[in-house]
Amino acid sequence: MGIRFVKTAAAVYLSILAAKLLHLDYALSAGLIAVLGIDVTLKRSLNTILVRIAASLSGLLIASVIFLLLGFHLWTIPVFVLIVYPLQARFKLSDGIVLSSVLVFHMVDKQVVTWGNLFNEVALLLIGMGIASIMNLLYRPRTDADLEAAKRRVNGLFSAIFLHMADHLRDPATVWDGNELLEAPEAIKEGLELSRRTAENKLFQAEDQWTPYFEMRRQHFDSIQRMIDLLAQVYQTLPHGEAVAGLFDSLSGGVKSDYYAGEVEVSLLQLEKEFKAMPLPVTREEFEMRSALLQLCLELKTYLAMSRKGKKIRRQEGEAAQPA
Repeated sequence: MGIRFVKTAAAVYLSILAAKLLHLDYALSAGLIAVLGIDVTLKRSLNTILVRIAASLSGLLIASVIFLLLGFHLWTIPVFVLIVYPLQARFKLSDGIVLSSVLVFHMVDKQVVTWGNLFNEVALLLIGMGIASIMNLLYRPRTDADLEAAKRRVNGLFSAIFLHMADHLRDPATVWDGNELLEAPEAIKEGLELSRRTAENKLFQAEDQWTPYFEMRRQHFDSIQRMIDLLAQVYQTLPHGEAVAGLFDSLSGGVKSDYYAGEVEVSLLQLEKEFKAMPLPVTREEFEMRSALLQLCLELKTYLAMSRKGKKIRRQEGEAAQPA
């Protein structure tokens, strides 16, 4: 945000200076126009600039016709507003209404429509918006380190959650305050916002690598919440629970890795076969808990499928696998 203020200050100064060097009337307005052209991201800025230029040019054109036909009177200003504002809103140029009005009011102040006056207003517009575009283009914040930090934070929270889940399966009396479950969605949200802002600061990019990653983690967290609900139904230590706890131990380490190798998935499939070979439960309580454990394994399978979906898997020695 501080850099945006610096960009704005520089754009205002340079715009006013350029307007004065060209001896344009209302040179200070070039600074105001530059302020309206500065935005957080490059793509959003370019879109805003194009909208405001289109709105200003169309406003100047329609206003010139109105004033040439009806003259410069106080009542012709509302006529301009009633004609131009709905048209600009209709064609999605609402963001440029204020700027186009400023330029039109310069004409009202001069009480005459001439090519020279129109050139003056268009020059102010192009100087302010042009310099704002240059400033936006010159400085685009590097966010790679921030994205990596956001990724590590999310993965660290997931890792801690899986360890707590394993602890609960080994000892249901284990106390956990659940802070990671509160922090994880906020960390994912921050990562998504940062990744989308980063993508909007790149004009030419074949693929956005980060937004899909944090979207995947958002879906993962939804799956984790369902697993937590199932975990709450396991209130006694069972041999089956110890086996599932081992899966979460492995997942706790694997979630921090940049690659998906599938060891947990292989272990899960093997565990499902072992479950089928175990004797049936003899009490209602054991039946309910084993049922919850089975559903927990099914949800874990869904979690792993989301990790694998759309990602390459290691197929030969030296070929990179994908994040888990």
